[in-house]
Amino acid sequence: MSDTPSTLNAWLERLERQHPVSIDLGLERVARVARRLGLEAGPIAERVITVAGTNGKGSTVAMLEALGRAHGLSTASYTSPHLLRYNERLRFDGEEADDVTLIAGFEAVEAARLEGETVSLTYFEAGTLAALWAIARRRPALAILEVGLGGRLDAVNVIDPDVAVVTTVAQDHAAFLGDDLEGIGREKAGILRPGRPAVLGSTSLPASVAEVADTLGAVCHTLGEDYHREAAGDGWAWQGLNAEGAALRLEALPDPGLPLDNAATALQALALAGVTLKAEACRRALAGVTLAGRMQWRGQWCLDVGHNPHAAAYLAARLGERPLASGARRYALLGMLGDKDAQGVVTELAPVIDGWVCATLEGERTRTAAALAEVVRSAGGAVLAELDSPRAGADWLAPRLGEADEVLVCGSFFTVAEVLAGWQS
Repeated sequence: MSDTPSTLNAWLERLERQHPVSIDLGLERVARVARRLGLEAGPIAERVITVAGTNGKGSTVAMLEALGRAHGLSTASYTSPHLLRYNERLRFDGEEADDVTLIAGFEAVEAARLEGETVSLTYFEAGTLAALWAIARRRPALAILEVGLGGRLDAVNVIDPDVAVVTTVAQDHAAFLGDDLEGIGREKAGILRPGRPAVLGSTSLPASVAEVADTLGAVCHTLGEDYHREAAGDGWAWQGLNAEGAALRLEALPDPGLPLDNAATALQALALAGVTLKAEACRRALAGVTLAGRMQWRGQWCLDVGHNPHAAAYLAARLGERPLASGARRYALLGMLGDKDAQGVVTELAPVIDGWVCATLEGERTRTAAALAEVVRSAGGAVLAELDSPRAGADWLAPRLGEADEVLVCGSFFTVAEVLAGWQS
């Protein structure tokens, strides 16, 4: 086609325009194109692990990738959204996919969707299919796929996993998933498969998740029941089962700087995928794993994309473990989309925050700094400034920080991304 884009940015701009809505849950259109691409003809990797949940997906994927590589496996991982570059979404052996790989995937998807009756795809659906096509071309030893906001109707769910993981279930994306936790749990559990392992990575999942697993005949492995983590000496220990049901135990594991429940879940999922866990490889992987935008420290600044009360509660607990020096203060630079539970997030963070800088996030789901400031004040918080962007907020805060002060940048991927981009420019 003469109008075929030639650069990654041109492709992304085209994909953003080609479907009437940005989120259109359902598998029928995606499955049709997947069949045309040959994605349902066979496995895209020797082992496939899918990860769904409200919070903790990104950290679980990052630790699965690190653990797989430490055990000598070739890996592919697909996540969303990205912070600074679209290339972050697809990684092979720990490295971001290059533009050539991504463009080839988009070209393959475009040809497939136009084959016969044209199929309309959202930006996310086209990107997911392109990533799956690229992974299938390489057929790595381990593919780790992060499910989007849903589960059952998410584009990633066209792939049958060998092991399915559900990390947490909490309220988020209410416009699409509703606010009934049991209903949300059923949607997340839609990634489970009959007769295949399901790793449930929270001790407080709604009953609907286990009910779906039981109906399907998926074999559940639940945190706190079938696998465990515990403090041990200067580190922590993990106890679980391998694919044959034999007991496993790993000790002297380092803190990865990410939620330990998710680390324990990653270990259990990898073991059930048939990988023989080696203690030293696990220690090396967990000690070296990093994930941008999740409790990411840059000097005095902590950046975290958490944007719902569940995530904020975890952040508050971690920050509460870091006592400030005498006279030091901890500030929050907060920017949130209009459809997020700002009241819940502010309430959870309030005990560890001394002052708030509110920033406007633009776009179709905008929330102004003034509107956010009202939420903070209603919770008894001190609003120091209201700025028109996260970057402006960071610029305002930087010269006002004391040597021992800290700043938490949070509330949205967009908030963290803009501050990071500002530092790189």
